[in-house]
Amino acid sequence: MDEAIALYNQSLEINERIGNVQGKAMTLWWLGHLAEQQGEYTKAISYLQPALEILQRLKSPDAESVSASLDRVMRNS
Repeated sequence: MDEAIALYNQSLEINERIGNVQGKAMTLWWLGHLAEQQGEYTKAISYLQPALEILQRLKSPDAESVSASLDRVMRNS
């Protein structure tokens, strides 16, 4: 899982550098999911909240799934 996290962090940096807002949001979502799987709920929230904000701003249909993930993590934290 550490390798996956490292690769997603690398992806996050690249998406930020090239201005890929949708890609940044999706990467944050995956980082949030991985943090949740590790029981790191505060960290998961710190990834999922900005992912949700971005996706809502973009009016992405994925915002609903991220919102559900965030709700689940907040209930478990």
